[in-house]
Amino acid sequence: MNLLYLDCSAGASGDMLASALLELLPNPPAAVADLEALHIPDVAFRLETLEKCGIPATHLAVSVRGAEEGNAPAPHPHDHGRSLDDILRLVGSLPLAPAVARHAADVYHSLADAESRAHRRPVAEIHFHELGTADALADIVAVCWLLDRLSPADILASPVNVGQGTVRCAHGILPVPAPATADLLRGIPTYAGGLADGECCTPTGAALLRHFVRRFGPQPPMRVSAIGQGAGRRDFPRANILRAFLGTPAGDIPGADAPGATDDVLELACNIDDMTGEDLAIAAKRLFEAGALDVTTSPVLMKKGRPGVTLRLLCPPSARADLVAALFRHTTTIGLRETLCHRYLLQRRIETATLPDGTPVRRKISEGYGVRRVKTEADDRERLPPAP
Repeated sequence: MNLLYLDCSAGASGDMLASALLELLPNPPAAVADLEALHIPDVAFRLETLEKCGIPATHLAVSVRGAEEGNAPAPHPHDHGRSLDDILRLVGSLPLAPAVARHAADVYHSLADAESRAHRRPVAEIHFHELGTADALADIVAVCWLLDRLSPADILASPVNVGQGTVRCAHGILPVPAPATADLLRGIPTYAGGLADGECCTPTGAALLRHFVRRFGPQPPMRVSAIGQGAGRRDFPRANILRAFLGTPAGDIPGADAPGATDDVLELACNIDDMTGEDLAIAAKRLFEAGALDVTTSPVLMKKGRPGVTLRLLCPPSARADLVAALFRHTTTIGLRETLCHRYLLQRRIETATLPDGTPVRRKISEGYGVRRVKTEADDRERLPPAP
């Protein structure tokens, strides 16, 4: 299983992400030629090497009508420019695989929603500056296309350095992080400083991280096979580089002879004494739909001797805000608790075996930390005829 880990200690922007991912491929110039073949209107890609604090790193330069915007902030709403519908039509016109087009459209939906909330205007009234939109669209399409080419099974990232001070945009000078960036980073661990005054995480970078990264935290134990270094245009006392590590999970228990995995999850819990079993089942379904990894209940004795339940769910830290809102929306609780948990996981995959009579049967194989388990899926066992 390929694992991708993104080191965002220098922040994140669309061009930095695309540049780091390019270095993970065996032939970056050929990949750039393939991106050029997409014929994004008015856009040209160029591969270059920039030195940051003595470290050479790749930069995927994007020029729009011959002018390069470099590492300028991602687009903000403007009175004149392209609407979200215009951009979605443009994405749909490109020769992209359906999954790549869907990801690019979803990222732009997130950008438009964030701008809408930041400026308190309907999405239909949000317009993106024409040249900035082309530059951002090129970065977003490039990242979606490169991730499709790399096909990691899981994507993780460090907490995100947002920078500090102020940033100049179409509306004037704004505090860092800019309002749309701050909105996109809700629920994601962030911090400020360590480089210099200025914007380290752009709205485009934040939207891409929010869409693709499943969880944020320290780099997990992994066997790294490739490292990509994507350079930003600006120079800081510290190297302005986003690093991407591609590899396989590795168990961190000494002596384990099979790779396992670890991750960080949040446990949200609350006590409830005024919901029926039917209502709790519906709530659990809604929590899974909102992104919960697991939902359980256990009986407890509450105030005044009332029988009740403790409802617990596990979720990625990035889904905290959505799951907190869902818990209050779909249960009767008036308060909940949060605990950060570190998990040890067996690697899981599904294989299909064929019985002598031709019946396909799925088997779940779980491996890691020196353990291997094989179990036939219960639904498939139920369909089998009784043994003679």
